[in-house]
Amino acid sequence: MIFVLNGPNLGRLGTREPEIYGTTTYADLARLCHVAATHLGLEIDVRQTDSEAEMLAWLHEAADLGVDVVLNPAAWSHYNIAIRDAAAMLRGRLVEVHITNIHTREEFRHHSVISAVATGVIAGLGVDGYRLALEHLARFAAQAPTSVNSVGHPQLSHDQGH
Repeated sequence: MIFVLNGPNLGRLGTREPEIYGTTTYADLARLCHVAATHLGLEIDVRQTDSEAEMLAWLHEAADLGVDVVLNPAAWSHYNIAIRDAAAMLRGRLVEVHITNIHTREEFRHHSVISAVATGVIAGLGVDGYRLALEHLARFAAQAPTSVNSVGHPQLSHDQGH
């Protein structure tokens, strides 16, 4: 099982600033994730919330279950230490995804507090970043981690392309 978790305003995809985020709707995004997961032989659970408390509960659930997570924390990326701390508790891999390239946008978006506890970050590739994150996680789904970093995330061994 992989959780695909989406933060605030992502439920408004397709209507929210389409010149920045495109015209793909949230329903389209969820469908894209499910099609990719089926193709990769993965089981996923796609969720979106505008509630910090709900996102924290989902991250705690993922930590308790030991599942991998694809997370688009949206605006929470830039300031939300509670979301960051919950993400740090994950025992599975965490791939942070951003539809836009946060490094080329407003200066306040250039830094993500989540990135330091993520296994990897994908930014600026549109909704295709979700498919790429799932492909990455599929490569490691059957492998046990060789070591765990200080925040509990599996580390790649040198022979795994680190």
